[in-house]
Amino acid sequence: MEMTMRWYGKEHDTVTLEQIRQTGYVKGIISTLYNKLPGEVWELDEILALKKEVEDAGLHLAGIESVNVSDAIKTGGPDRDKDIAAYIKTLENLGKADIHLVCYNFMPVFDWTRTELDRKREDGSTVMAYNQDVIDRMDPKKMFDTIKNDMNGTVMPGWEPERMAKVQELFEMYKDIDEDKLFDNLKYFLERVIPVAAECDVNMAIHEDDPCWSIFGLPRIITCEENLDRFLKLYDSPANCLCLCTGSLGCAKSNDVAAMVRKYSAMGRIAFMHIRNVKILADGSFEERAHLSSCGSLDMYEIVKALVETGFDGYVRPDHGRMIWGETGKPGYGLYDRALGAAYINGLFEACEKAHK
Repeated sequence: MEMTMRWYGKEHDTVTLEQIRQTGYVKGIISTLYNKLPGEVWELDEILALKKEVEDAGLHLAGIESVNVSDAIKTGGPDRDKDIAAYIKTLENLGKADIHLVCYNFMPVFDWTRTELDRKREDGSTVMAYNQDVIDRMDPKKMFDTIKNDMNGTVMPGWEPERMAKVQELFEMYKDIDEDKLFDNLKYFLERVIPVAAECDVNMAIHEDDPCWSIFGLPRIITCEENLDRFLKLYDSPANCLCLCTGSLGCAKSNDVAAMVRKYSAMGRIAFMHIRNVKILADGSFEERAHLSSCGSLDMYEIVKALVETGFDGYVRPDHGRMIWGETGKPGYGLYDRALGAAYINGLFEACEKAHK
């Protein structure tokens, strides 16, 4: 496996490439072109400039998270084919740049949902959290207003102010979209992009919905084992694969995350792992926690053990971290706790690999 860390670029991130390299645990960077809107072509020279910036810092541009899928594609709108053509051109350019992983999602309106970005824990750290009662009582058009002041002056992916200004318009676009229709639109997309991805040696790794259930009446389909099986059958190709996020799946008690990791890794259908821990609370809400197994509801050792025993050789990154030691920055994406997470996950891999041998 290759340990990576997500980096938002020098204009959008409080963490530098130099700091990431100094962790010693992280060799790869997962990034994207943050000036590109869904439906726009990523030009080869733009991709190569990002790659050079990362390599000049002594790191490896391991993959892209994300080449965002437009709402026209998700809803089957009039611009769907035009946006798919742009997506295909971008995949071809990524292949030419020797980049072989794209993580993406197919979530309607909100890429991810939290009700708090800075819930204070008893040790003084802050975490992102989700409270179902708050969601149930909230006007979705006001969702952005409830968290915008907790972003520490940063922009959160999927919650860009320009996008959130169009929330009512977005809900109108999805008003006739149910789970089956969303699956149909995903199938239409995959049938056109996966053959190109395979030819360009690019793995298209879908990220699970976060959280993995419907919110505000919007359909969510990448949520559980049954739906992951259905997804993989939409287009049967090694290039059509998973970014398996332990936190997104792990916030539902019904998901046996370690068993799912073992199953899909053994099938060779996991290209990317987001490894983080969550604590499921009594009312079904959840908090993000430190990566250590004892801090949350997930058995991180069993998850890593499943990867090792099934021969996983893809990319891994510590996912959302706490804000600790007085650090301020993009919630979930500070340096310190993600570095601790990378060290912990690396230790689990070393122990499991030695035991397996």
